[in-house]
Amino acid sequence: MITIEKLIKKKQKNKKFSKKEIYFFVNGYISGNITDEKMTELLKEICKSGMVEKETINLTDAMLNSGDKIDLSQFGCCLDKHSSGGVSDSTTLIIAPIVASLNAKMVKMSGGSLGFTGGTKDKFQCFGACLELPFDKITDIVNKVGAVIVCQTDNLVPADKKIYALRDKTDTVASIPLIASSIVSKKLASGAKIIVLDVKYGKGAFMQDLVEAKKLASLMVKILKKHKVLACAVVSDMNQPLGNNIGSYMEAKEVVEILKSNKDCRLLSLSKTISSILISKKENISLDLAYRKVEEVLFNGKALEKLKEMVLAQGGNLKLFTDEKLNYLSVNSDEGGYVDEIDTQKLGELTHSLCLNVGCKGISVLCKVGDKLSLGDEMVRIYAPKKYSIEYADKILKCFKFSKSKTNPLPLIYDIID
Repeated sequence: MITIEKLIKKKQKNKKFSKKEIYFFVNGYISGNITDEKMTELLKEICKSGMVEKETINLTDAMLNSGDKIDLSQFGCCLDKHSSGGVSDSTTLIIAPIVASLNAKMVKMSGGSLGFTGGTKDKFQCFGACLELPFDKITDIVNKVGAVIVCQTDNLVPADKKIYALRDKTDTVASIPLIASSIVSKKLASGAKIIVLDVKYGKGAFMQDLVEAKKLASLMVKILKKHKVLACAVVSDMNQPLGNNIGSYMEAKEVVEILKSNKDCRLLSLSKTISSILISKKENISLDLAYRKVEEVLFNGKALEKLKEMVLAQGGNLKLFTDEKLNYLSVNSDEGGYVDEIDTQKLGELTHSLCLNVGCKGISVLCKVGDKLSLGDEMVRIYAPKKYSIEYADKILKCFKFSKSKTNPLPLIYDIID
């Protein structure tokens, strides 16, 4: 007979779990037959000993089958993307209108309150959009607009919700099999047939080792392909903020500004790459041709208009699309030299803390790693009431390190795993 105690001892000996054993502890935990304490012991052993690929596939299936699955077949071949999370990562709000402008369909289920990074939900809500929609409303929007951004439903992969909440409390997040099964089970349940994963690597990401980031990306792509999903992973940089703005409100404003100006920047570049991969796979065309199509809808303003359509369809307003003068405090460099390092996580944490205060909008970072600055050059703008701006200015300045010798700019993409 299978028991949780036997499974804990088995993993202590670095032995492999069978499919039946994995279903036992997943179903046992969500039903309440396995306690938090025992599940924590098991998770700790998995973190220590790991899981082989077959175990991870079975764990993904067990979590996938714990709840509802969404059928998007009525829309044809739906697209999706997933980011493992990063500071100033608002790519979804650029990618969704791009692909919808190219007659593709995207039903993007997004989370919120993701610690210091924030979630797409938080950013899209800055437009006044409603993300809690019944399926008939989602269907109507997708048919009319092409893309919709909604909250994850309570019945979608409930096993992951409960297990992840426990992992978060018990310091058992750092496990590639647990991360992979968590992400992939949600993506499979969401019903898309073409998915691009954006796996972040660096100081502002969960994966702070490039080899491990690539390993995670490869594993997730392999599991998705076993489920007949056209999948690809981009391993991208998070050793500095992806965009210039940090904070949900300021990030939403930056999305509008990028779609209006089509000005080259890291945030737009990554969004174009992911959009091009999605369109290339959907239309079975070369990446170069897909990229040209993406650039066309950005250049002619169709992507900007599509974002407006998305916002209005979900009950939002166009206030952020108008010019708005915001007061800010400049943070200036207290030394000269090259920007050598940015403590991205700390910068994200500080901005998250700042934005908890009334009237605080976020910050704009005006420099990147490799930039040469002189003493007194403007580095950051803090959009907040004066008392908060003054309080946070020195803390934000300490997130930047300088070098007298030249520092090379950071790459944006380290690998694409297909």
